Amino acid sequence: ILGGAKEMEAATRVPDLRRNPAALIALAWYYAGNGKGEKDMVVLPYKDSLLLFSRYLQQLVMESLGKEKDLDGNLVYQGIAVYGNKGSTDQHAYVQQLREGVASFFVTFIEVLKDREGNSVEMEPGATSGDFLFGFLQGTRKALYENQRQSITLTIPEVNAHTVGAMIALYERAVGFYASLVNINAYHQPGVEAGKLAAAGVLDLQQAVVSALAHSPQPLTLSELAAQAGAPDQVETIYAIARHLHANQRSLVIHGNPGHPEAIKIAALK
Repeated sequence: ILGGAKEMEAATRVPDLRRNPAALIALAWYYAGNGKGEKDMVVLPYKDSLLLFSRYLQQLVMESLGKEKDLDGNLVYQGIAVYGNKGSTDQHAYVQQLREGVASFFVTFIEVLKDREGNSVEMEPGATSGDFLFGFLQGTRKALYENQRQSITLTIPEVNAHTVGAMIALYERAVGFYASLVNINAYHQPGVEAGKLAAAGVLDLQQAVVSALAHSPQPLTLSELAAQAGAPDQVETIYAIARHLHANQRSLVIHGNPGHPEAIKIAALK
């Protein structure tokens, strides 16, 4: 893996744009989304062993490029939404909309030239499963092109540690280049940190709810419980906490129908 990443690291430092694969990918993203992330990226690798690579790209691209402000502090709301699984199954899940629905995307096809080690079993005379995957990829690419749908095709010789390491390094550098093009910081994650802080706040509120019920001599309505917990503006969150704890038979019990929150009362679990 590291050997492949090292080779790609060198390849993506070439100053000639036409010979730098990461720069070409970043420019393709910029062109497809008008520099504003206006189109989603659908990742379709035609190899089952690359299933997790689509998910890796989703995390890498969306966490790195999904930013509210640019480096000058301007509100820009940048980002590229990424989804996909693997071409062998997503043929049926996505392609109908990709070809004939809203053109709000571009596709990244990942082609693997080598089917497998050893001989391939023929699915029908003269055609292996690798032949079918090849046909699906080329046919889908052509069908999208005929309907003015944009796509990028990345071709690798085979799937092994070396090529996977190279692809990881390639897309990491492409993300860095794209961030420079749109003037954002790709290397921090304030949105993720905000989510973590919010989650910690919910857990703190849960402790306050349990404590308030433990000290209450009688069942409380949601509004009463929110006041007792010191969070009168958090009724909805407290309702969610109560449902969660009630469903798991922990700390509290809900009297009444949880589907009618205005009528329920909540008490400590004895």
